[in-house]
Amino acid sequence: MMNQAKGPIWHKKQKDKGIIPKGLRGVDKEATWCKSHADGWVYGHGSFSMTSHRNPVLGCFIWMKNSGNEAKRMWHETFNLKGIVDFVSMDSKADSYPLFREFRRQRSMTLVTSSRRKQNKNKNRIEMHRLMKTPKLKQIYKERSCRVEPMQGLIKDIFDLDRCWMRGNSSNRWLFAAMGIAVQMHQLTAFKEKRSTWKIKAEVLG
Repeated sequence: MMNQAKGPIWHKKQKDKGIIPKGLRGVDKEATWCKSHADGWVYGHGSFSMTSHRNPVLGCFIWMKNSGNEAKRMWHETFNLKGIVDFVSMDSKADSYPLFREFRRQRSMTLVTSSRRKQNKNKNRIEMHRLMKTPKLKQIYKERSCRVEPMQGLIKDIFDLDRCWMRGNSSNRWLFAAMGIAVQMHQLTAFKEKRSTWKIKAEVLG
């Protein structure tokens, strides 16, 4: 998820040259540019989250560069889930046969993603694409729309994250982590009490 930086926008051509125009005060110098289908170009900070499919609870919510590689981040964040998780799902940013292979080899997990047919130029890619089209994996991938994506929206709504609260990487790193922990704590309470893990905004905000 991309979050707009606090303060004014530092246009890319000027940022690349290290030029801050006169009168542009309070700019976040460490924010980065990134583009998504949903938000277009955003100057700010990215957030990475993981969500359980079986039970709609937040696995982690952490800062990352707006232009960071989400698939690599997912690889690092799942190192301690071997033997606990059988499938990991991500959009086409994770469409990589080497990543698919290493999840199986090192983690005993199946990577579920949106496989791009045009990339299928060898037998390994063709087999990976075929596997993604099986009913079971298609269902797992479909669940992202009602499990993972809404969870990011929940966090954004609770903390009004259309714009970052603070400037800089280090400040947003600890702040995003604190937001994630707050949501996890209240979702755990709701889960134990057999309440909806989505309706926690009032509890989080006190």
